Parts: sequence; C-alpha cells; structure tokens
Amino acid sequence: MTRKIALVVNPTSGRGLGARVAPVVQARLESAGLTVDTYQTTCAEDVGRISAEVIGSGADAVALVGGDGTIHLGAQVLAKSGMPFGVIPAGTGNDFARGIGLPLKDPAAAADLIVAGKTRTVDLAVAQGEFITTVVAGGFDSLVNKRANAMTWPKGNSRYTVATLAELRTFKPLEYVVTVDDQVIETRAMLVAVGTGPTYGGGLQICAGAVVDDGLLDITIIQPVSRLKLLQLFPKLSKGTHVGHPMVRALRGRSVRIESPGITAYADGEPLGPLPVDVTIEPGALTVFA
Repeated sequence: MTRKIALVVNPTSGRGLGARVAPVVQARLESAGLTVDTYQTTCAEDVGRISAEVIGSGADAVALVGGDGTIHLGAQVLAKSGMPFGVIPAGTGNDFARGIGLPLKDPAAAADLIVAGKTRTVDLAVAQGEFITTVVAGGFDSLVNKRANAMTWPKGNSRYTVATLAELRTFKPLEYVVTVDDQVIETRAMLVAVGTGPTYGGGLQICAGAVVDDGLLDITIIQPVSRLKLLQLFPKLSKGTHVGHPMVRALRGRSVRIESPGITAYADGEPLGPLPVDVTIEPGALTVFA
C-alpha cells in the first residue's frame, strides 16, 4: 500500500528557505513512491490547524518544513497522537532537528529518512500548558533571544552573536530560586536553562549531554561571572566544553521550577511568559522519523 504523507510547509521560515526546499522534498518523496499532499501555511496559526486536519485526513505521516517555531506549533497537536512526524530543517536555529540527529543542510537527505520509515519516540518538556521541543531559558540568554528576534541584520546564527555582545554591556547577575524535584537552590546566576535536548540558539550546547529520550530534564545554571568571562564561555557552548567549568552547574530531574523577578522565559526561541515557570517532562511524547 502506498504511504500518504502530508507535507506542511512554512514558506517564510529561514527567510524564505522553507519555500525553496519544499519542491526538492516533495520530488524526493514522490520519486520514492509516496503520495504527497502539500499544505502551505500563511500564518502561525495555520501550522496547528493544518496538523489537526492531517490527523483526521487518513495520512500516514506528516512532515513539517520549517524551523523550531514551526516544529513547536506542530508538536502542540501531534504530540501523543502517535502519528509519525518528519522534520525538514529550514529555519534559523534548527535545534530540534539537531537534537534528533537530522541532516541540517540537506533537505533531500532529511526526506530520505521519511522514506525509510524508521521512527523513534522522543521526550518533550511541558511548561505553561505547552509542549516544548528544545529548551526553556530564563536570564541572559532569554534577553539575547528577545533582542535577536527583533533584529533584521545580520542573517542566520550571527544575529545571536551580535545580540549577545549588545546585552553584555548592561547585564548584571540575577537572583534565582531553582527547584529541581525536591532540591531547592537559591543562587545568583547569569542564566538558567532547562532542556530535553542539548542545544538552543542555533547550536549552543547549553545542556550538553542531554539525551532526548531518557525521561529527564537537563538543567544548566551559569553562576555569576564577569562580562569578559561570560564572553569567553560562549564559544565553549558551541562545543559543549563548558561542562566542568567551576561556574557551570549541571543537574537532571523530572520537574523544575524557575523563579526570578522581572524575567521573561523563552521556549523554542519564542516568549513563554514571565517567571516563575514550572517545567515537567512528558516521556516519549512525540514519534519522529530519525
């Protein structure tokens, strides 16, 4: 029996990359004998609506062409549905795709994983009633995210570098209360990040070593350092070599509460809401081609 794939395309993701790679993906899937129904999104709300329609349409699987924001919206509907979920990375950060080991710059190779049909389940975090596919951030990193989202230049991951340098000029350590399961930690810190996977911000391994299907949240606390030290630490995040640094604290748990007055949490690169935020884990919530 021919498999039927619903291809949901965010044409604006990655500044138009979604629109450019969609025909390549469709052609690859069809050349392998799959039936493809393509849906174009015109606004963020379309992703969830179309995903819900796909579940009831008789499709065997859904594939999303887009970045982490698109994946976040699709996951709200597809999580726990059991429907296999393919990802074609076409955003700025692509951290969910990175976390599950997808080829980031080869849409045809990503499509081949859908053709192969091999699936696995991955965990999702839950915060503020939403499924989170990558990292919940609150602190210096969320301020950088806010600034980067508002920038039109430069393109790609360089925006995060420029935003980091801009925030460094005025940032001061924050007061936190972080509760991991039953352990209460009161500390000053630069940031607190909670993830199911290792990266955010286009490859920064803030939760280095995180495994996407171990049923645990990974928590990273960067305690107060000078602006120069923080600047020196960020290149280490790209390689995951910050692990073991005396001012970096790593924990694991099944539930986390982050409290810090006046700070907005970000999740999957978008605003989540003001702290405090409670984060829990939903093991095996999403079935993905990988």
